[in-house]
Amino acid sequence: MLLLALALPVAAQEADQGQSTRPEFTDSDGAQLRFLDKLTSETGDVTLSRGQSAKFGRLVVRLDSCRYPTSNPASDAEAHLTVIEETSEEPLFSGWMLASSPALSALDHPRYDVWVLSCVLPEAPAAAPPAETSTEDGE
Repeated sequence: MLLLALALPVAAQEADQGQSTRPEFTDSDGAQLRFLDKLTSETGDVTLSRGQSAKFGRLVVRLDSCRYPTSNPASDAEAHLTVIEETSEEPLFSGWMLASSPALSALDHPRYDVWVLSCVLPEAPAAAPPAETSTEDGE
């Protein structure tokens, strides 16, 4: 019992430290997805806004959310997708897909593959034009 009482504060401290290393995420307005028809080898890329759907073959894919690490926007995107087959109302897939690990949480369909390429990132502010230089001589 005494060992349990001593171990609990250490476990709680390790859990707190583990949470502090998780990166913060920023929500995106959209995502870029790729589709593959394994039967015909047809592929397609599409950019969806949050809440928008796209049809590829017999699949309808809806983007529910996309987010990316705030400190490194060009790195790993995470998108929450809902995928249904047009002949059914039951989702074939509903969950998060990771751009860097599409097989980790993948759509399980005999004919089609869908995966996340990236989130739509906000545009970088336009660079300011170089400042004009003047000389003291009035040249």
